[in-house]
Amino acid sequence: MDVIAMARELGAALQQCDEYTAYNVAKSAADGDEVLQGMIGEFNLKKLALSAEVQKEDKDQEKLAALNEEVRTIYAKIMAHPTMAAYNTTKSELDRLLNFLQQILVYSANGEDPATIEEETSCGGDCSGCSGCH
Repeated sequence: MDVIAMARELGAALQQCDEYTAYNVAKSAADGDEVLQGMIGEFNLKKLALSAEVQKEDKDQEKLAALNEEVRTIYAKIMAHPTMAAYNTTKSELDRLLNFLQQILVYSANGEDPATIEEETSCGGDCSGCSGCH
């Protein structure tokens, strides 16, 4: 049994699943949304300006506060944009699926029965039995 070939088959199957398709549709929509991309560009420029101001020796606290507020406001607008919301939702679903696939592989490698591994949706903060997020 060629495990690498099976992994490639799994990769191909993943590219056919609903989560993958929905993510790619949402990603394409976000990439093509001129309003959203404009806000992202503005956000990046404001972050650069904020970073430059932070690195100055004689910081202007009022300017820092204003730039910080502008960055936060633009970020909030980006995250509230419907195209970005759809992207984030579909990315979360795909990430959830990928995490479960990884969980099955890791637990199987640790000797557990792959047929009985249930999805863990929350780590609970105790990393002692997990090798997932590091």
